[in-house]
Amino acid sequence: MDADMVRMVNQIADFFDAYPEAEAAPMVAEHIRNFWPPTMRADLARLLDMPLAADLKPLARDGARLAVGQPAATPD
Repeated sequence: MDADMVRMVNQIADFFDAYPEAEAAPMVAEHIRNFWPPTMRADLARLLDMPLAADLKPLARDGARLAVGQPAATPD
């Protein structure tokens, strides 16, 4: 299940990857908030604290964090 969730978030991020960087992560988050039920978003929040989260692409990770109310990573 968790690996499927990583795959799904990465696919969403792939779609929004062509958008300007400042818009992409918020759009990933908006998609997740609009189309994922609360139970899936809660599972996603837990997944972000697991080692499997390392398999998320950076845009996917930032969008997922925003979707569950966590701050996105700040650029170096």
